[in-house]
Amino acid sequence: MKPSDVWAVVPAAGIGRRFAGDRPKQYVALGPRPVIAHVIAKLASVRGVAGIVAAVAPSDPWWNDVAQGLDVSVATVPGGVERCHSVLNALDHLSAMAADRDLVMVHDAVRPCVDVADIERVVAAARSAPDGAILAAPVGDTLKRAGPERSIVDTVDRVRLWRAFTPQVFPLGRLRAALHEAIDSGCDVTDEAQAMERLGARPLLVEGSPGNIKITRAEDLALARALLEVEEAPT
Repeated sequence: MKPSDVWAVVPAAGIGRRFAGDRPKQYVALGPRPVIAHVIAKLASVRGVAGIVAAVAPSDPWWNDVAQGLDVSVATVPGGVERCHSVLNALDHLSAMAADRDLVMVHDAVRPCVDVADIERVVAAARSAPDGAILAAPVGDTLKRAGPERSIVDTVDRVRLWRAFTPQVFPLGRLRAALHEAIDSGCDVTDEAQAMERLGARPLLVEGSPGNIKITRAEDLALARALLEVEEAPT
C-alpha cells in the first residue's frame, strides 16, 4: 500500500472583526505579498503535498488577484459562516479525489511565519499517530481567570497547558466525520482538534516554534514582518 497523500486546507473566509483595515487580514500586504500568499508558499514547499484547497467567501473580491500571483495552483470552495463550515466544505471537495486515509493539514490563512520544518514534523507525527497531530507550544505565562469587570478571580495552573497552533493534521475521513458530527450537534468548534476530541480522539501535541504567530490585530503585522525578515535573511 502506497503512503497516504497529504492535502492542505486553508480556511480564508473570515472578515477579521478585530483587525482594522480596508480588507480582511489575510489579504493585507506583508512585504511584497499578501499574508495568505506567504501561507500558501509555505504549504506548497512541504514535501509530498498533493494539493491545496482554500475556502474563500463567495463574494470575495481579493482572491483572484492573489491567485494570479501564486506559483502553484490552488482549488477554491465557498467559505461558510464559521471556520468549521469552511473546513468541511474543503473536505467535501477533497473527498471526490482523495482517500479517507489520506492526511489533511488545516492551516490558518493568517499564520505566515510557520516554519516549514515544523510543518513536516507534524505531518510525520500524524502518519504514526492514529488520532492525528497538531503544532502547539507549552504555555509559558502565568494565567489568570477574570471575573466581572476584569477583576482577577484566581490563578490557573499552567502545568500541561498548551497553546494550539496550526497546521493540524488528521486523516481526511475521520476529520470530515468529526466536523459533520459537531455541526449537526450545534457545537461551534474553534479548531479541528476539538472536533476530533468530541469523538474520543486524543491528537498528539508536536511542539513548534513560538514564532508561528496568528495575525489578529494590526500591530501583529510588524512582528510578522520582523520574523519573516529574519527567516529570509541570507546566512
